Amino acid sequence: AVAPSCCPLTASLATFQTLAAAQRRVDRYTANTAVAATDLTELKNTSVKVAGGFGPIRYEPSQMTWLERPTAQGIEVASRAFAEILLKDQLNTAIAALVAAITSQADAVNDVSATAGITYAGLNNAHAKFGDASQNLVTQIMQGISYHKLVGQNLANQQQLFQAGNVRVVDILGKISVVTDAPALVQAGTPNKEIVLSLVQGAALVHDGRDIISNVQTTNGKERIETTLQTDYTFGLGLKGYTWDTTTGGKSPTDAELATGTNWDKTATSIKHTAGVALIGDASK
Repeated sequence: AVAPSCCPLTASLATFQTLAAAQRRVDRYTANTAVAATDLTELKNTSVKVAGGFGPIRYEPSQMTWLERPTAQGIEVASRAFAEILLKDQLNTAIAALVAAITSQADAVNDVSATAGITYAGLNNAHAKFGDASQNLVTQIMQGISYHKLVGQNLANQQQLFQAGNVRVVDILGKISVVTDAPALVQAGTPNKEIVLSLVQGAALVHDGRDIISNVQTTNGKERIETTLQTDYTFGLGLKGYTWDTTTGGKSPTDAELATGTNWDKTATSIKHTAGVALIGDASK
């Protein structure tokens, strides 16, 4: 889903409450009495617009010509770096929000940090939080140290699928696992904790705000001419089964607000219909 350039500070995704309560048993031999109606209720899942900036990045065009390089090379290097940093920001922000929302729901968390670290059994028990819907958990997000702990436990079904930069994608428990050292997957405390997320398809939706604004400016007034590049950008973020609470979290949230669980209100009737589950273990074990 892509939000247009004129998109509001928040966007709503329409889903409906389960109609399981409408099912009933009927006795054909009793009086035909009235029954209560079940209302079709639309749930409002609101995504949030996240704002960021890049730069200013400064360089001297004359340094490029001095080295017999094109003056536009500085802009090219900065632009390529921005593309990579924007993707990293979107990934880390989505993971931070998922950790916050999921770990705020006791029914979605297997916390073994009091006695154990990340284990194969602990991960399986986290999946069990989804009960008969555990097959809907298709992707796991974990840090490199968590991945190597699982490999060290001799998981026979560990298979690397592909690697892109510092992000490695492997197969654990028959599910694709993304290995990335996102800061939100580690929590400082006593003990320090590490988190593994197990997610359904569409657990987090990052959509383009289409309002990336870049400005290149060349200025005089110093001994040498300087060129600067600065960029403003936004993107939308929504979580399956949760809605952003603009009252507590605001309309232009900080990193801390995005990573606060109480700012993501659960709208789904059951945990099975949310973004996923989390395993929390002692980082020292």
